Amino acid sequence: MKVTTLGIDLAKNVFQLHGVNAYGKTILKKQLKREQMAAFFVNLPPCLIGMEACGSAHYWARKLQDLGHTVKLMAPQFVKPYVKSNKNDAADAEAICEAVARPNMRFVPIKSVEQQSVLALHTVRQSFVKARTAQANQIRGLLAEVGLIIPQGIGHIARRVPELLEDASNELPGTFRLLIQRLLDHLKVLDTQVDELETQIVKWHRSSALSSKLAGVPGIGPITASALVATIGDAKNFDNGRQVSAWLGLVPRQHSSGGKQNLLGISKRGDTYLRTLLIHGARSVIHWQSKRAETDACSWVAGVLARRNKNVAAVALANKNARIVWALMAYDREFRSDYVAARATP
Repeated sequence: MKVTTLGIDLAKNVFQLHGVNAYGKTILKKQLKREQMAAFFVNLPPCLIGMEACGSAHYWARKLQDLGHTVKLMAPQFVKPYVKSNKNDAADAEAICEAVARPNMRFVPIKSVEQQSVLALHTVRQSFVKARTAQANQIRGLLAEVGLIIPQGIGHIARRVPELLEDASNELPGTFRLLIQRLLDHLKVLDTQVDELETQIVKWHRSSALSSKLAGVPGIGPITASALVATIGDAKNFDNGRQVSAWLGLVPRQHSSGGKQNLLGISKRGDTYLRTLLIHGARSVIHWQSKRAETDACSWVAGVLARRNKNVAAVALANKNARIVWALMAYDREFRSDYVAARATP
């Protein structure tokens, strides 16, 4: 009988398949190696294929779509409840096959090669930023062990450390000076790599009309805008702006029962990198808001700051910016700071 729904448990070299027919009966259980995948699916009639959104999932989704199949990706946490008994490749493939057929399942949009390449720039840049921070902290910690204290802030490392190494009065051994100089050179290399990757991201941002449009929103710059465009893709995959906020973990987490609503802090689900960029951008807006003239005191940010602390205001502004981003992307609009939403007449 014809396979109508197929679940694939992805791996590096060995792939487990589980297929059912139109009546839900299992008719295919098969294990394939990587080099066998293309030949198998070329000869398989078009069907619905489900996979977890994990490593190489977007690559295989594009390949299988080109062969005429309908491919849907799911978050692993949504597939896990369908795993029966012990966990193994066959059970995972069966669970994926079961989950992809559920009418209320949430799916992950398939990313293009361009989206993945831009996100790769962001990922590598962020790893270099973390390595640079770790290197700066190591230099600061080693100097603190010999009584030389460097103020917090990565900018103080490049200014103060060379002066300490040239100062003969601090009685540092020659080997220790050479070690700190080597770490300082490594820090400069990391800083150069971060700047080069940031230049590439900004270049792509300027070539993208949609990314340039998002940069007009206060609190969103080239880095955040390019990451949003590459990650969200088609904004119409979301029904409204609140779904984007919830997807980024910027809405309250609920613990409600018995008809009584209990809202906690933000859920912090979804993409941590995007959420961090939006909140840091909101903090920048709040910082400059405190320096503006009294004529701007009636702005939305000023109103929130009058009621709540800066951290709450930053998350609230990040939430608002996420909804604005969805509106700009879904309806192809330009950002207007004086825009007022039209209210429906009764």
